[in-house]
Amino acid sequence: MAKFNTIDDMDLDGKVVLTRVDVNVPVENGQVTDTTRIDKIVPTVKDIQAKGGIPVLLAHFDRPKGQRVDSMSLRQIVPALEAALGQPVVFADDCIGGAAKRVVAALQPGQVALMENTRFHAGEEQNDGTFAASLAALGSAFVNDAFSAAHRAHASTEGLARLMYSGAGRLMEAELKALDAALGDPQRPVMAVVGGAKVSTKLELLTNLVEKVDHLVIGGGMANTFLVAKGVEVGKSLAERDMADTARSILEKAEATGCKIHLPVDIVVAREFKAGAASETLPVDQCPADAMILDAGPDTVEALRQAMTACKTLIWNGPLGAFEIEPFDAATNAAARAAAELTAQGALVSVAGGGDTVAALNKAGAADDFTFISTAGGAFLEWMEGKTLPGVAALEAAKR
Repeated sequence: MAKFNTIDDMDLDGKVVLTRVDVNVPVENGQVTDTTRIDKIVPTVKDIQAKGGIPVLLAHFDRPKGQRVDSMSLRQIVPALEAALGQPVVFADDCIGGAAKRVVAALQPGQVALMENTRFHAGEEQNDGTFAASLAALGSAFVNDAFSAAHRAHASTEGLARLMYSGAGRLMEAELKALDAALGDPQRPVMAVVGGAKVSTKLELLTNLVEKVDHLVIGGGMANTFLVAKGVEVGKSLAERDMADTARSILEKAEATGCKIHLPVDIVVAREFKAGAASETLPVDQCPADAMILDAGPDTVEALRQAMTACKTLIWNGPLGAFEIEPFDAATNAAARAAAELTAQGALVSVAGGGDTVAALNKAGAADDFTFISTAGGAFLEWMEGKTLPGVAALEAAKR
């Protein structure tokens, strides 16, 4: 049995359905420049309408900090929302009070409304009970489709689920099912790829993963810190030398839990950090004192590909090198394509998330073949760290 209601479980006929979405999209000169997040909410809106519900969309935009800021009004995304939904969208100048109630009262079946930025009210981020109750007064059911905001205990993500008949939207449902397949109840062996610049920002993540996965691949600048911890000279590479003890304790914990840690066996080094810089590939312990490690080498990628072939599940967060500039994107691209190939063959369940990760997988041309790519940054990371996400916990409590 699912731990939360989905749209399929809910009686929405004739109900005004408060629908929390994430449409915090990039806008330039009043125009939406990337509609990805808007496109992803369309199935939820359409399915609520198909069940006879009237979707009233609640969302935040940017960080107005409880003040009304015209440049952060959701009004500017209405044209993009109408284009994605293929129908007019009624806009309300506020999300609570008389203005909001009048708009909702006039809605007819088949229509959809977007309420003004919830963060124009300080009560949203404070998860204030009175503000949540004012939102709840607008409808008779609540659907949360904003997994990317589920790590925040805000009124429109957590508060409403405690006050109303609640369930998960299609995007939330897809995220939670994919994440459960990756770490909750995965097919083993499980491999996690974790890259990025600093161990200090992914400490909780690494500590949680060594207890949960069979293979842990450490890439990017973080790998250099682990190499330092093992007594390997890394020249002028980015490394947190003060984190060496922490890295050693993670290596020890991995040994105790039977998690195999994969670090680079060969490296791509350069004297300067710029596109097309002269580079050479060397064994991992031969980094020149005046050079920096900017990518993992081909032997490392081949070792990862072989390890991946023996795995059933893959979770990916972060690149293996300085993927933004060529030629230091080679390891990330090759490993991502290997994962995509195995997934396409049906041999691997692959789940990826985090801003840099999505960009890296798109750049590698591998994203389309991954089983699931999470568009949630912070929420995906906190879930990987093993933390309880308030927005999800509230939906689970509503089911009970």
